[in-house]
Amino acid sequence: MAVVYIQSIGGASGDMLLGALVDSGFPPEILRKELRKLNVDGYDLSITEETRCEVRGIKVTVKIQEERRRSPQELYEIVENSSLSSEIKSRSNEVLAALFTAESVVHGQTIDTLQLEEIGTLDTLVDVIGVVSGLAYFNVNHVYASPLVLGSSRPPQRYDGYSVPAPATLELVAAAEAPIVADLPIHEGAGELTTPTGAALITKLAEFRRPPMSLKKIGVGLGAKDPGGFPNALRLWIGDANKLEVSDSKDTVVLLETNLDDITGMVLGYVQEQLFSIGALDVWYTQIQMKKNRPGILLSVLVPIELEFRACELILRETTTLGIRTRIADRYVAERSIASISTEFGNVGIKLKFLSGIPMSAAPEFEDCRRIAIEQGLSFQDIYTRALLQARQELLN
Repeated sequence: MAVVYIQSIGGASGDMLLGALVDSGFPPEILRKELRKLNVDGYDLSITEETRCEVRGIKVTVKIQEERRRSPQELYEIVENSSLSSEIKSRSNEVLAALFTAESVVHGQTIDTLQLEEIGTLDTLVDVIGVVSGLAYFNVNHVYASPLVLGSSRPPQRYDGYSVPAPATLELVAAAEAPIVADLPIHEGAGELTTPTGAALITKLAEFRRPPMSLKKIGVGLGAKDPGGFPNALRLWIGDANKLEVSDSKDTVVLLETNLDDITGMVLGYVQEQLFSIGALDVWYTQIQMKKNRPGILLSVLVPIELEFRACELILRETTTLGIRTRIADRYVAERSIASISTEFGNVGIKLKFLSGIPMSAAPEFEDCRRIAIEQGLSFQDIYTRALLQARQELLN
């Protein structure tokens, strides 16, 4: 299973992604063949090997021969009327939809009435179709990405100009809740580093983490800028996912902990309910011995990174603690799904766990067994045991 990791070294744009794919082995003749399926003229494609701060890579330049700005509907129609594969059409339209939605929010217009400026030219279409075609060429199943490098924030430098980052870029980043790199002194004066098209491709196609993988190819795509302090470059890692499926499901969470010795059980129960309601992955209590020989409770909460502040705020507000310890933790998560079996008592949901695509265990859903036991006046244990046996026979063999 091929996977790609996009490392934004000094920005991200459609042509940088395209250059990295070509540098990784995406043949230019196949790229041009796919683009010809759009059945449009009015652009030239040049592919050159260049350097940025002594980093070698491929620079792809799309030169537009016409100044015409097309509407979102016109760009959609070009894709729809092309002879591209249905998969490439579908993924490309997802990226375009994200891009147009961001522009419509920025300009306060509907997509139907939106008048596109820079992204309304053919180079947007070339970048999106080219990148999606390149990923298809390598049979990429999953795309991952590092935090985005947006560049040093600054106001517009001329009348009717845009700020950096571009408003549409920020809309895309916000919509995806994508991680970004902080402003750095070396980025000062470099201008826009991540473009709306680059942001749309990455936020729509990628998951923001670096996966375990067997690395096979490295490609570097170069941008148009050549600042002195860093390379305006993007690096593409292409490889195979580790065979054990659990490794493809590694993620990073935050463990929150605090010691409590002056709180009632009622409050603890309420806090646990509230933490689960905001999206905590797990909440548990452990009996501990505290100073002055006081028995106490250790509250432990596992949350996604994006919920860290919200969970801390809730704990500080609803408990008597004066402080919370935090720790970043990596975890492996097995693939899971919910199936349903028809038993002599009725339908019962079954939670399945997979490793490497193979079902390893099955567990009847508690609520289904509980409901059946109450409605039919039967033993919960009997229903659960029979459902488990049937699930193992039907779903694990």
